Amino acid sequence: MRILRNFSLKKYNSFGIEARASRFVSVQKIEDLKILLRGSYASEVFILGGGSNMLITKDIQKTVLHIDLRGKEIISEDDDEVILKVCAGENWHQLVLYAIEKGYGGLENLSLIPGNVGTSPIQNIGAYGVELKDTFLKCDTLNVQSLEEKEFSLEECKFDYRNSVFKTELKGQYIITAVYFRLTKRNHKKNIEYGAIKEELEKNHISSPTPKDISNAVIAIRQSKLPDPKELGNSGSFFKNPVISIEDFNNMKSNFPDMPSYPISASEVKVPAGWLIDQAGLKGYRDGDAGVHKNQALVLVNYGNASGADILNLSAKIQSTVKDKFGIDLEPEVNII
Repeated sequence: MRILRNFSLKKYNSFGIEARASRFVSVQKIEDLKILLRGSYASEVFILGGGSNMLITKDIQKTVLHIDLRGKEIISEDDDEVILKVCAGENWHQLVLYAIEKGYGGLENLSLIPGNVGTSPIQNIGAYGVELKDTFLKCDTLNVQSLEEKEFSLEECKFDYRNSVFKTELKGQYIITAVYFRLTKRNHKKNIEYGAIKEELEKNHISSPTPKDISNAVIAIRQSKLPDPKELGNSGSFFKNPVISIEDFNNMKSNFPDMPSYPISASEVKVPAGWLIDQAGLKGYRDGDAGVHKNQALVLVNYGNASGADILNLSAKIQSTVKDKFGIDLEPEVNII
């Protein structure tokens, strides 16, 4: 365990932003994590997972703890389901592929989402009609101040749309060290109605898809729309899809008859943020090295040397333009650092 000083975080955030940490240490053991938090830097730490859901706008004058805890373990299983414990430092997409290889169902719609397992509950990651909470059982955590290890149940996590207790009232108070998933071994619950999954399956003449078939469809869709962060810096979806009242939606339909929506409740619908940005004329827009992706307006990209401030300024322009045109506020999905 070695503390590195004035360390570049360019390779540790998917936007590829050049920013530096005054101190940096990669942690592979919970006991080492406790030692670091118990030490002189305990009150000045920044927790870093996969770096995929954040925009760094400045150097970090703290000790950056890179959570690199690894391992997967079957806790229990029967003929119908398996309980899988996965350590926080495991790559999310590699976990999905592992589950599919084993024949487990539940994670396939979440294929190709960037980041690590430990940060997935914070955001309640989701895609194509499925959210983390749908397979989540509980998670292990470490209290940053007391160093007490604590389990959080599904209910205690207070999951909401791209939100959880770890992003609100308990923000910065706990480090997630492992996540437990309840996955199916047969009688899989298939969700193929959202987005273009059904169309992709039909194109491949698949009428009774397996979890692997659904995963392959999701991967194909995402790769056709979303840039690979290794090739073009980005953090996936930058904004949340806004939720508005059905009354407001119906009023807008008179001016924008093609506006799509997805029902949330009897009184609310979700409107695709990407559609709003596209209709506002900003799809493919570029200001220096900060831009809106040409194939998916929900994704902001770094064409090479954009700073975090450049991306943030672009996001503010998008918010104001969409607000002026539709009267809808866009809320960032990524964490602004």
